[in-house]
Amino acid sequence: MPLLRRVIGAVLRRIRLGQGRTLREVAAAAGVSLPYLSEVERGTKEASSEVLAAICRALGLPMPDLLDEVRREMLREAAPTTKHASKMITRLAANRGGGGPRCSVGRWARCASVAQPVRL
Repeated sequence: MPLLRRVIGAVLRRIRLGQGRTLREVAAAAGVSLPYLSEVERGTKEASSEVLAAICRALGLPMPDLLDEVRREMLREAAPTTKHASKMITRLAANRGGGGPRCSVGRWARCASVAQPVRL
């Protein structure tokens, strides 16, 4: 799972560059220093909600739009993990076989040292 501050920074940078604006312009409009804005965009600084609001205003971007884009980006980056987990669950279910007691929610894993399924 990616760090939230890195995704926020990447989205802010993408929007700024899409507008053809410089770090200097946006930092001045937001009332933050150029080095600080650079660190926020690189994901090395975690900006407060007040600073994010100021950067969004400087970009002419409503805060909910920023958060929506961050959410979409995080879902895109997390998707391979979800697919991998889904494949593992399918594989575990196929390896479970027919016999034995069932867990109330039907989740099983095979322990390497035990020949029988074990409840998670």
